[in-house]
Amino acid sequence: MSADALLPRRHFLSQTSGNLGSVALAWMLGRDLLAAQEGKSPAKIQNGLHFPAKAKRVVQIFCCGGVSQVDTFDHKPVLDKMHGKKLEGRGELRGFFGQPGLLMKTPFAMVQHGETGSWVSDLFPHLAKSVDKLTFIHSMVAKSNNHTPATFQMNSGFTLNGFPSVGSWVSYGLGSLNENLPTFVVLPDPRGLPAGGSINWTAGFLPAEHQGTAFRTGATEPVTDLNTPKDVRPEARRAGLDLLRKLNSKFAEENPSDSSIAARLRAYELGAAMQASIPESIDFSDESEATKKAYGLDHEKAKGMGRNCLLARRLLERGVRFVQLFSGGAFGSPRINWDGHEDMVRNHRNMAITVDQPVHALIEDLDQRGMLDDTLVIWATEFGRGPNTQGINKPGRDHHPDAFTMFMTGAGVKRGLHYGKSDEIGFGVEEKPVSVYDFHATVLRLLGIDHERLTFYHNGIRRRLTDVHGHVVEGLLS
Repeated sequence: MSADALLPRRHFLSQTSGNLGSVALAWMLGRDLLAAQEGKSPAKIQNGLHFPAKAKRVVQIFCCGGVSQVDTFDHKPVLDKMHGKKLEGRGELRGFFGQPGLLMKTPFAMVQHGETGSWVSDLFPHLAKSVDKLTFIHSMVAKSNNHTPATFQMNSGFTLNGFPSVGSWVSYGLGSLNENLPTFVVLPDPRGLPAGGSINWTAGFLPAEHQGTAFRTGATEPVTDLNTPKDVRPEARRAGLDLLRKLNSKFAEENPSDSSIAARLRAYELGAAMQASIPESIDFSDESEATKKAYGLDHEKAKGMGRNCLLARRLLERGVRFVQLFSGGAFGSPRINWDGHEDMVRNHRNMAITVDQPVHALIEDLDQRGMLDDTLVIWATEFGRGPNTQGINKPGRDHHPDAFTMFMTGAGVKRGLHYGKSDEIGFGVEEKPVSVYDFHATVLRLLGIDHERLTFYHNGIRRRLTDVHGHVVEGLLS
């Protein structure tokens, strides 16, 4: 057959990209592109782009819906004494539904744990055992009181959609640590996607290869179209891939200045490698029964998050650089996230039991394997919840972006630290406010990246994760 009779290359690619190509988007170009721009080798970039890196990899647990700070890790004995009184003289109340009620003490028992004497709600009996490893930030402040834009900000730095996620920026800046798996993997809650869905792990205006690869955590096949269809003979599949390689190679030879073609050739190779590496990564048969039990795989309510946490550890140790886990989906009735408008006790108990044991197991497992020394673990949420009830004599709390708590542990952060302080009832920040921009700047710094220098030119603006804001929170760094 003559070359003229062949299907045009672009048409062929568009018709065949639904299999290996779409699976492999999260690998291409990042490492070599930044190496060329910085004049460094990929090996040096993996050790940090601008500074020596404390962390090689990140795992983020994102709790959708807004975890209440005063009912989890921010003990407020004064709030106990003011229970049932009006909320007055505190400034603007930015609850979403505009139904301010009375101050409500936490309905959960707060107990001190560890050598640090850290206060932890009885919602987290397992995580309480890890408190001396944790670094709490009690002075987080967000811009929005609305779930979707607040979730976008925590994951991309902007309340508008379409901006690159943190994981995408890290992929773009540092590239891959492995040859057989994506750089950025997302593990949604098996019950549903978060508010905004896949926009939370978009590459935005960055090259598409830096988009998060989302696994279907509730399905037997985690990545769509990973496996060759049963009705396609192996020799036919091999012939198709060989032809595709020849077409790409020919085009690369004819266009030597277009380096993206070589990257796409590597992407198809990655896709082929993933057909072996993904099934191996999700196969827990080589894990001990004790490990599976520690993660809660035998617990009906915890097993979904337990599988995701164990999978996260396996992906991290196989070289995935950024793993994002979601606790909770979008809204729902009954709610499947931390959005405790109606009843704090019912909502937070239902959610806490799904994450407490698995997240504790992940932290301890990483530590025992020596991986916590160069892995940054983040527990995040989009905002907190008000110290007052939503409505008079109601048991729920409304959204509250003006003071909330998150924690980190692992590479480069001071363990057993409580940074910042909310006021006596958990309404506003009293000491050392930390914006989302500051938080992102600090995460990048731990990875060896200067947040002001990791940029991408788009629509006339040199964009960055932290926009034009952000300062590294030096007090968190070890």
